[in-house]
Amino acid sequence: MNISFKSKRILITGAGQGIGRELALRLSKFNGTVIALSKTASNLDSLKKEDPTIETVAVDLADWEATRNAVKKVLPIDMLVNNAGVACLAPFLQQTEQHFDLTMTINVKSMFNVSQVVAEDLIKRKASGSIVNVSSQASHAALKDHAVYCASKGAVDMLTKTMALELGPHNIRVNAVNPTVVLTAMGKLGWGDPEKARSMTEKIPLGRFAEVDEVIDPIVYLLSDRSSMINGVALPIDGGFLAT
Repeated sequence: MNISFKSKRILITGAGQGIGRELALRLSKFNGTVIALSKTASNLDSLKKEDPTIETVAVDLADWEATRNAVKKVLPIDMLVNNAGVACLAPFLQQTEQHFDLTMTINVKSMFNVSQVVAEDLIKRKASGSIVNVSSQASHAALKDHAVYCASKGAVDMLTKTMALELGPHNIRVNAVNPTVVLTAMGKLGWGDPEKARSMTEKIPLGRFAEVDEVIDPIVYLLSDRSSMINGVALPIDGGFLAT
């Protein structure tokens, strides 16, 4: 499928590492003007060295006003991928207020904040747009020690649907992708133990976790005009986990 993002400005949050970083590189290869946002300047510096055409923004998404100001400085934005996220994993009775606040702030509140700035500008310019929110299979299935994370991703899915409902009339599409465990460097670290991995892969009909490219490909599709009638979906990328 021939996809090009020529003349499109694409903002990716959480682009310093993992899925966000690889997505930034891919979208740049597809001729998009990529703006990579991350809290960690050193990660952005190394990304810039790998692809000098990528623009970078260093800001802490937990800071509402600093985030709004940073995003406004890189407008106009035609497409947005809300990829930034955190996971504070612990048994339900051991989760703390700090765990809850950090998870909800980064996984939900910052997504709302960035999307609002981008969408307001798209509407002002009377421009079409596409937003993809990175959610998780944990929005649909309860996972042990993931109480706050699951709650945050459930919120992401409903935020996605509501944004699709309200922004659709302005020709702005909003969709979510819901991966299983993804074999980023962090994913390999967290699920490298064979016994722990088996407890999850046994529930996946394909019998394995997702590779990074297997998440990037659907995001690229949902951003592109090849998915021009898809709006408000939460797309599982889970090898059939949610089908069982």
